[in-house]
Amino acid sequence: MSRPATAATTAIREMRDFLFDHATDYEGARAGFRWPQFDSFNFALEWFDVVAGEHPERPAVQIVSADLSVRTWSYGDLSRRSDQVANWLLSLGIRRGDHVIVMLNNSIELWEVMLAITKIGAVSIPTSTLLSASDLAYRIEHGEATAVVALGSLADRVGGDILRIAVGDAPDAWTDFAESASAPDAFEPDAPTPASDTSLLYFTSGTTSRPKLVQHTHVSYPVGHLSTMWWLGVRPEDVHLNISSPGWAKHAWSSFYSPFLAQATVFVYDYDRFDANTLMEVMETHHVSTFCAPPTVWRMLIQADLGRLAHPPRELVGAGEPLNPEVITRVRQAWGGTIRDGFGQTEMTACVGNSPGQVVKDGSMGRPLPGYPVVLLDPVTGAVTDAEGEIALDLAEAPVGLMAGYYRDAAKTAESREGGFHHTGDIATRDADGYLTYIGRADDVFKASDYKISPFELESVLLEHELVIEAAVIPSPDPTRLSVPKAYVCLRPDAGDEAAAASAIYAFARERLSAHLWVRIIEFVPELPKTISGKIRRVELRARESERVAAGGDAARQHLDRDYR
Repeated sequence: MSRPATAATTAIREMRDFLFDHATDYEGARAGFRWPQFDSFNFALEWFDVVAGEHPERPAVQIVSADLSVRTWSYGDLSRRSDQVANWLLSLGIRRGDHVIVMLNNSIELWEVMLAITKIGAVSIPTSTLLSASDLAYRIEHGEATAVVALGSLADRVGGDILRIAVGDAPDAWTDFAESASAPDAFEPDAPTPASDTSLLYFTSGTTSRPKLVQHTHVSYPVGHLSTMWWLGVRPEDVHLNISSPGWAKHAWSSFYSPFLAQATVFVYDYDRFDANTLMEVMETHHVSTFCAPPTVWRMLIQADLGRLAHPPRELVGAGEPLNPEVITRVRQAWGGTIRDGFGQTEMTACVGNSPGQVVKDGSMGRPLPGYPVVLLDPVTGAVTDAEGEIALDLAEAPVGLMAGYYRDAAKTAESREGGFHHTGDIATRDADGYLTYIGRADDVFKASDYKISPFELESVLLEHELVIEAAVIPSPDPTRLSVPKAYVCLRPDAGDEAAAASAIYAFARERLSAHLWVRIIEFVPELPKTISGKIRRVELRARESERVAAGGDAARQHLDRDYR
């Protein structure tokens, strides 16, 4: 349904176009950007539908299936269809403020449902389809969900007294999403949507503890992602591919808000099993112009023939965890472009990044993005520092893209805002040019012989070795040094003899690391423990190692540095 622009639409467009005009002007964008301010706003009604009215035929979502077939939905298609789904959800009793679990894969129903829930003024709780029944029950309870929209094939994981809507084959006692096709396709909201109302609830990935529930408003993500859009470099009519699973904040970042703010096309390759060569074939065929992927995907890509992609995307971006320099160098040599790293959290939009057109210092995640007052805090004193410290946001300048808080957890919210700053728990250094380099989670950085060790620094070196696919460094308790660096390493399948591999990796690392940073123990493992969103759970590895040392045993595939000198 075509809708007229509102004052909020105009204010967002003005700042968005300002960012377009300063696409490669870092200083100008930082100096002139101001967050749009308004009391009411609904992204689906006052932005998406307005764009759909202006460009009804422009592709909004394009999905390539595992068999390489492709389907495309225009902005006009998705506007009309989300109106229809919104009316249907209302007919089922879902109202403004209700909480709805959305547990779908990368099918068009995901975008239809997310837009429809926004139009009603209800609250989406995006949830991974990989969750177990117990993990889902935790989210239903703590998210206070009254309804769930899920794949019919996942029905056995959903318990509790809750409205159940199935996409695909609907089991008994479930409502079939296909029935939404009979609903009226012109939606009218019952009232304006207060900007401060809750729009999204996201569970964090839980790398060190039980997932926290992050509360976002109708502006914090929908408008706050102007910073993410600028960092990604996505522009009108771009074809933007983001490798991310639904249910996690990065999917909303780069497969929903940012490309829609830019009036671009969300491109999805919905593969069954990842294959780097096929991915590049799909990118070439469908003219992907902006591409964002996590480090795991970038590392898989450089194992393949990057030359298969004759026309690489204009913008290359990495996110999720820092990229090691070796990956950046290999891609630059093959594609001529530089992967631009960035930083943000579920709790906020992109706040630091290497922006388009700027010098990229390999290993650095860039500089503060427009609208974000980023400072470093001394971990001991809490004072602002120019050297090394915790990445934080100065709340005196109130960045719009920051969460409203942790849902129903005033104590945790207050803790995260102690001293007038939003605390990220991540440590970085800043150089003379203002570039930030990631050191690691405050919980992951450790001391060995009184030297501070950044796992990321050591992992970056290990990952440069041709036999290493993945690596995670943690402290191993040591009676003399307090702890020593231990690396859990996943080898390539063709690595051969493990003792020879350990010898080669140790020699390689010693040539590239100062003596106080040398890895002292390597343990080969078939895989690393990760969260469902793909982040390494070093906390689990630390616990495993502490238990091993306490028991006085040796791991079967463990190799000690002293045996290879």
